[in-house]
Parts: sequence; C-alpha cells; structure tokens
Amino acid sequence: MAAPDGAEVRVPVVVVGAGPAGLAAAACLARAGVEHVLLEQAAEIGASWRRHYERLHLHTPKGISALPHVPYPRGAPRYPSRDDVIAYLERYVGAMGLRPRLGERVTAIQSVPDGDDRDAGRWFVQTGGAPADGAVGAAEPSRETPGTRPAPPSGRYRCRHVIVATGLARVPRLPEWPGRDQYRGQLLHSARYRNGAAWRGRRVLVIGIGNSGGEIAVDLLENGATPTISVRGAVNVIPRDVLGVPILAVGAVLRVLPPALGDLLGRPLIRLGVGNLEALGLRRLPYGALTQVDRQGRVPLIDSGTIAQIRAGRIAVRGAVQRFTAEGVQFAGGRDEPFDAVVAATGYGANLGETLADGQALCGPTGLRPQGTINPRPGLHLCGFRLSARGMLNQIRQDARSIARAIAAAERA
Repeated sequence: MAAPDGAEVRVPVVVVGAGPAGLAAAACLARAGVEHVLLEQAAEIGASWRRHYERLHLHTPKGISALPHVPYPRGAPRYPSRDDVIAYLERYVGAMGLRPRLGERVTAIQSVPDGDDRDAGRWFVQTGGAPADGAVGAAEPSRETPGTRPAPPSGRYRCRHVIVATGLARVPRLPEWPGRDQYRGQLLHSARYRNGAAWRGRRVLVIGIGNSGGEIAVDLLENGATPTISVRGAVNVIPRDVLGVPILAVGAVLRVLPPALGDLLGRPLIRLGVGNLEALGLRRLPYGALTQVDRQGRVPLIDSGTIAQIRAGRIAVRGAVQRFTAEGVQFAGGRDEPFDAVVAATGYGANLGETLADGQALCGPTGLRPQGTINPRPGLHLCGFRLSARGMLNQIRQDARSIARAIAAAERA
C-alpha cells in the first residue's frame, strides 16, 4: 500500500519500527486478519541488531526469546548470537508474510483534531526526510531483506490505531563530561563499537557495567587490549546460569511474588553464581534485581564472564569518571589514568518526543516504566517499552499479542 509524496492513505493500523517489537506486532495483526502498514526508517529490518557489537549474544535463552508463532530453529544455541538473531528476524519476515516498507522515516504522529471525521481514523502518521541524526544505524545501507520492497520517500497515513515499536534503545546517550573535548584518544559510544581488534596492546576504559559494558570489556580482553571498567554507583549482578539452569527461568518463578520477596528468595542463588562483589570493588544496591526492574526500569548486569575476569585481575574496576584529561580520565577521588580509547556504555533514550508530541511525558527519558500501560490513550499502542524479569523479547511477545487482540476486537466492534 503506497503513500505517494503528499498523498494520504487510509489504513486501520500503522506500525512504526521493524525491529523485533514491530515485526511481532505486525505478525500478530496479520494472524488476526487486521490490515496494517509496517514502516521502518532504515534500509533493512532489525537495523539496530545489525549494528550491535559482534560478540553480542542474547542473555535470555532462545526458548523464551522467540517472537510469536515462530520458534528459533532447533539447532540454534541456547543463547543466540547477534548473527543468529538477525537470521531469525529475516526468517520471521518470510514465515509470517510481512512486507515492511523500508526507508520510510516517520516524522510525526499526531492525533486527529477535535471536530474532524474520526470515523476516518483518529491518528495521522507523517513520513519523509532522512533518518534523524543519532538514531542507531539510521543511514547505513544494507541489502534488502527478502519479502520487502523499497518505499517512496514521503506520505501521510490516517489510521484508527498506531503502534509505536521504535524501542528503548533508539538514540545513544553520551554524557557531557568536563574536559571531554580536550581528550586526544578515541571516544565512542557502545552503539558504535564493533570489536576490540583495533586496540590490541592498548589501554581502554569502558564506562558503565550494564550488559553492554560488561560484555565489551570481555571482548576487549579477548582481543588483547587492557580493559578497565568505570562503575559510577551501586549495582546488581546476576549470573546468566546457576548450576546449568538459566537464571531467568528462576526469575520467571519468582516474579509472581512481590519483588522484594522474590529478591530475598533468590539471593542465595545469586550469591552462589557471582560471589562476593564487595571484594571486587563493586557496591551492591540495597535491593535486588526484581526490585530494580520494578523501581528503576533498568535491568541488572546478567553476567556471562565479566565477574570472573575482574576476580582474576584481568579487568580493572574504577569509580566514576570525574573529568577527561588530554591523555585519559580523572576518576572520582582525583586519580588520573591514561587511556588510548574510551567506550561509553552509557545507555540509550527512546526519544519518543521526536515524533510524538507528548512522547517524552509518556515514557520519560529512558522509556516506559515496567508498570506503564501499553495503551496510554485511545488508538495509541506502545510495544517494546516494558521491561520484564524474563527478558525484553519475552515481554515483546506478550505485548504484541495483547495489542493485536485489542485492535482486532475494536475493528470487529
């Protein structure tokens, strides 16, 4: 369904974003027989996954990480790699008969003014222009995914429902540290990190010990660099597996309890899996991982080898970065150290305010809180903005199904 330049197309549903959340939502709509359009600003589906660092693996097992209706292939590893995920998403498009419109950037999502004919649709979705600066991998061309076709550059859609599925990790966040501009080494956000081969034999600082920061530090070490991790505050760390069992399988059981009680019952297993963090220079949060997800809307470090390397002395731990110097950084407390490069694993913003007038108010600077609604107002649905103790992809599967059911019921009414 084309939207020629300046033309208006009427369609029941517009899905914005062809990453896992958008693909899942479109697939569920297709299964329910609901006509829709799936828009993606990049030249390929799953664009952010294609640009993650090469070493990346899912921290959640494949059994709970598949999108609706299509499981991972039997031969896939328990924790699929980045390339496994990309191949799965491409296969998903074909298996579900999806036709995402690539290269069509959404520039505005607006509600229909009062007094207009709402029977024709309550939302306008405007497209056109180049991808926004800062969007992860916004303008890197790639091969066309089978089953897709190029889209015209601009148009306007009028719809009864719009599903925003652009995700929490849309725009890299790079703090303005004092002295940053005078630093003579290489500074890059983790969104631009691919592998550590270029820094063999050199000192590299990773700022942040989330899942990206922890895995990047190990990747640097394996590529012959000397990594240090800067940790600003107290953290939670949970093992990826305990006695051969994925920790998120345990989390699935404990999450039916109040978060504080679930954390209390899970504490012995976490201690068994990661040991004494304080001895490594890491301060624990005063509450556990389930409470962190519920209270902060942030996931803990799911450890897949970082803690062992810190314990072995191969990865150093330092405090917060106070300022940059010409040769490196100064940490809190005044300690200066030189670094050839700095990788800022400092997170992302959803940046919903770019296209949705009150998007920032809906979701805050980092995205929808875990207890937030997926349908904040009539006809507007958010998929891929809720965190879960069972993992983001698992939550996406549940939200996509719920949204599609609600839309299908509304269309039949």
